[in-house]
Amino acid sequence: MKIYRTDTFPFPLPKGHRFPLEKYRMLAQRLENDGIVSGQEMLVPREAAKEELLRVHTREYIQRMEHGHMTAKEMRRIGLPWSTELVDRARRSVGATIESCFAALKDGVAVSLSGGTHHAFPDRGEGYCVFNDVAVAGSVLQAADLAEKILVIDTDVHQGNGTAFIFRKDPTVFTFSIHGKNNFPFNKQEGDLDVSLEDGTGDQAYLEALRHGLDAISRRFTADMAIYLAGADPYHDDLYGRIALSKAGLARRDREVLGFCRKHQLPVAVTMAGGYAKNIADSVDIHVQTVRIFRDAALDSENKKSR
Repeated sequence: MKIYRTDTFPFPLPKGHRFPLEKYRMLAQRLENDGIVSGQEMLVPREAAKEELLRVHTREYIQRMEHGHMTAKEMRRIGLPWSTELVDRARRSVGATIESCFAALKDGVAVSLSGGTHHAFPDRGEGYCVFNDVAVAGSVLQAADLAEKILVIDTDVHQGNGTAFIFRKDPTVFTFSIHGKNNFPFNKQEGDLDVSLEDGTGDQAYLEALRHGLDAISRRFTADMAIYLAGADPYHDDLYGRIALSKAGLARRDREVLGFCRKHQLPVAVTMAGGYAKNIADSVDIHVQTVRIFRDAALDSENKKSR
C-alpha cells in the first residue's frame, strides 16, 4: 500500500496558532516507530500542476494565491497566514491525493497523510483549506478516463461544503457527508447525501447513521472509485468536534467504510482530513489507527493473491 507524506514541507505559523501543523510530523514518526511503515516506504508526492488545479479552481484565484495577492480578509477566512511555503504545501497536499487515487486504482487502497481540504471553493479557501484536493483528484481521474463515477465519503466532523458546491450539478460524483449539524460551516451546501448529527452524538448512534447512509448510497449510486475523508475530529475531546466519539468508535467507523468499499469492490484513497484534539497525541492516535486498519486490509489482500 502506498502512503504519501507532506510533513517535510512545513509552513510558518505565529506562536500559539491553533492549526496543528506538528500533527503531520508526529503521525509519520508514529507510523515508523510502531512498525506500520518504514520511513523509506512513505513517499513524497509531486506538486499538483496548475492545469490540474484549473479543473476545479478559477485561474484568478490560483494566481492571486500563488503570488500573495490575497486580501487580509480572504486569508482570515482561510485561517492561515499567506506564505510561499503555505502555497507549496497546499499543492503538495493536492498532489498527494491525486497520487493516492492513482495508486488505489492499481493496488486497491492508498493513503495520503494529509488532504481532506473540503472547505475550498473554486474561487476561495476557508477553514484551513486552500485548494480542494478531493475535487481536483476526482476531476483528474475522470479526465484521464480512469474512473467515470467518483464517490466521496466524508466523515470529517465538518460538512464538506466546498466539495458539495463544486459537484452540485455533476451526476458523475456523489458527495456523502456525515457531520455535526451545529458545527462549522454554518451555511452548509447541499450535497447528494448529508447526514447532520446533533451535538454529543456518541458511538452507537453515529455508527447507525453511518450504516444507513452507506446503505442509501448502495441504492442510489454505482461508483468506480471512492475517496474517503477519515477526519479525527468527531472525537469527544476535539476542540472543534462537538460529536462524542471514542477512539474505538472511530476505528469502527473506519472498518464500516472499509467494509463498504470491499463489498462493492471499490478502490479507495484515504485522506486524514481534520483532527484538533486538545491533546495533539489523541489526533495522532486516531490517524494512526486509520492507517493501520487500511494497511492491514491491503496486506490481507496481497497475501490472498499470493496464495
